[in-house]
Amino acid sequence: MEVDVIYEDNHLIAVNKASGDITQGDKTGDTPLPDKLKLWIAKKYDKQGNVFCGVIHRLDRPTSGLVVFSKTSKALSRMNELFKKRDVEKVYWAIVETKPKEDSGSLLDYLKKNKDQNKSYTVKKDTPESKEAVLDYKLIAQSDRYFLLEVHPKTGRHHQIRTQLANIGCIIKGDVKYGAKRSNKDGSISLHARRLNFIHPVKKEPVHITADVPNDPLWKWFEKELG
Repeated sequence: MEVDVIYEDNHLIAVNKASGDITQGDKTGDTPLPDKLKLWIAKKYDKQGNVFCGVIHRLDRPTSGLVVFSKTSKALSRMNELFKKRDVEKVYWAIVETKPKEDSGSLLDYLKKNKDQNKSYTVKKDTPESKEAVLDYKLIAQSDRYFLLEVHPKTGRHHQIRTQLANIGCIIKGDVKYGAKRSNKDGSISLHARRLNFIHPVKKEPVHITADVPNDPLWKWFEKELG
């Protein structure tokens, strides 16, 4: 099972997820990342018996980028607490079809998930079952056709970045579900979990992990533009 491990210690392991990989099992029956990682760990360390790999957070299937898993139950509970308290800085890159009206800003919306459609919508504040969603964004590069935004989500709602950016007319390239003109050839959407910054749950040291952008001409062009 091929996985792109970009950080590992005794407690945590981080992967640069390819678009199309899943972080938890679904109706497709495809092998989820935790199962691939268990096989990878067992092979690397010649482990017999069960391998622990705890799911801390998730990325949508068509999204690429950084996902961290725990190798111990202690790290899992402590990392869950960090995410719950919003003590983890999450940084995403999004290639969008339209330039935002403001080059930077904060978005505050209320989102409601439609489970049947597996899609979220912006709704009024007092809508039942709605949840507050907050993010900051900044325009960091542009080509002749597309615009690269750096996004800092402050909450972790279902399809939050996709929904909130679409709501201001900045639809993510390839994200047909939220209004993109066409899909990407590989089925991905141009949303990438770029960085995570947090204090290690056991070592209590700062951890900064960055995931390389997908091996795609447009992504690589933007990366080069940023030096």
